[in-house]
Amino acid sequence: MYKPRYLPESRFLDLRGLNSHVLCWGDQDKPLVVMVHGWMDMAASFQFVVDSLLEQTAGAYRVVALDWRGFGQSDWPVAQGCPGVRSYWFPDYLADLDALLDQLSPDRPVHLVGHSMGGNIAMLYAGVRPERIKTLVNLEGFGMLDSPAEKAPTRYAKWLDELKIPHQLRDYPDLNAVAARLQKTNARLSTDKALFLAQYWAKPVGDAYQLLGDPAHKIMNPIGYRLAEAQASWAAIKAPVLHVEAAQTEAGLWLSKAGEPVDFDAFRKRFDCVKDWRCSIVQAAGHMLHHDQPVEVARLLSTHFQTRP
Repeated sequence: MYKPRYLPESRFLDLRGLNSHVLCWGDQDKPLVVMVHGWMDMAASFQFVVDSLLEQTAGAYRVVALDWRGFGQSDWPVAQGCPGVRSYWFPDYLADLDALLDQLSPDRPVHLVGHSMGGNIAMLYAGVRPERIKTLVNLEGFGMLDSPAEKAPTRYAKWLDELKIPHQLRDYPDLNAVAARLQKTNARLSTDKALFLAQYWAKPVGDAYQLLGDPAHKIMNPIGYRLAEAQASWAAIKAPVLHVEAAQTEAGLWLSKAGEPVDFDAFRKRFDCVKDWRCSIVQAAGHMLHHDQPVEVARLLSTHFQTRP
């Protein structure tokens, strides 16, 4: 199993009434870096890049990574008196991040790093609260395709149908099986890293291992993605933004319409509204680029953190 070079401290914070789990690395008196993970992931996903970042910078930063609500060891939101009702909305993620910074750094801006879904949340937050962000790194957070208004009735109908389906995540016989599942998603992930992540990604329940994620995340969002609203927030970002893509990203497949590949050169133009935006491509990496190339990603982070707005 992968052995961390910098062991994290595990803590729980009350974020808007939810017991929320964070991992903390480094000295408290160092400049703060906050990392937020992607969909069906967790804070420990950043261990490899944190090891490289602190090693390259001689421990120059304090790093805190959050388990989003409903992921990892953080609470699942359950409506009072309605244990079967669980919903996940981007506004709640924004509010959770705001509450986290209220506790960790109420008076000083932070370096914010987000991967995938976390990158999308970070981009929105940096425009909503521009004074709280010193620099922003967006790892593979492309946003989504704009949702036409005329599709709203279909989306709402599908959401209503999915609410009636009992969603579950499958169990696994042991941690080796969990690790194999992680490697199925990312063939570049080495076995030692997969085993390390597996212990955070699942917990033993009886004779099996259950994934640490709320099955309600599988329910589609009834609210379509509104690119114009996202861009209005991006345009308000004051911090320098580094957008990092993987050379072999799978995001184009996920963003495709009707099987047609996305033209990423054209797709990047959606970021033209960001005042201070630059892009870097990481070679020999897929969507989980912080797993595939943590040394290079850490180098990009440390360089960007030195950027002055």
